[in-house]
Amino acid sequence: MKLFTVLFDRVMLWSAHRRAPAYLAGLSFAESSFFPIPPDVMLAPMALAKPERAWHLALLTTIASVLGGMLGYLIGMFAFEMIEPLLHSAGYWEKYLQTRAWFDEWGIWVIFIAGFSPIPYKVFTITAGVVSMVFIPFVIASAIGRGARFFMVAGLMRWGGPTMHHTLRQYIDRLGWLVILAVIAAYFVLNNG
Repeated sequence: MKLFTVLFDRVMLWSAHRRAPAYLAGLSFAESSFFPIPPDVMLAPMALAKPERAWHLALLTTIASVLGGMLGYLIGMFAFEMIEPLLHSAGYWEKYLQTRAWFDEWGIWVIFIAGFSPIPYKVFTITAGVVSMVFIPFVIASAIGRGARFFMVAGLMRWGGPTMHHTLRQYIDRLGWLVILAVIAAYFVLNNG
C-alpha cells in the first residue's frame, strides 16, 4: 500500500504552490501560540522542492514563529486562567508543569533549547508569560533557539537536494509505517507500564 508515497507527492506539489510561503508563515505563527502542528512539516518539503530558497524559508519560519511566540507569551501573561482548561483537555497540563519546573531551575536557558524539545513550543511561550520572563531576552532566545532548528531543517533539505528527494520518496512508505508502529508501541508501553 503506497499511502505515504501518495501523501509525499501531494505535499511536494503543495510545497511548490505560489502561496505556500504565506501558509508556512501562518502555520509557524499559529504553532508557537496555539496550533498543534509544527512548521517543520511544511518547511522541510518546501526547502526540498526549492533548495535555492531554503535559507529564505528558514528565516520566514523563524520570524513568524517568534511573532507567534510573542502572542503565546501574552496569552500566558494575560489569559492563562481562560486557557488553563484547554491545557488539561488537550493533554498539555503535565508538559506545562514540567516546563514551569524547568523555568524555575534554568530560567532563560530553557527557551534556547525549547526549539529542540519534544514538548510543543507553545507550552514554553505560554509558560514564559505565566512566569513573567523578561520580554526582550525571551524574544532574543526564541529567535536563536527557533532559528537554529529551522535553519538546520532547511539546511539538511538543501544539502540533500534531489538525492534526498529521491531517497525519501523511495522509502517513505516504510518510514511512515514504522513511525505508526512506533507510536502504537509507545502508547501500549506507556499505558501498560
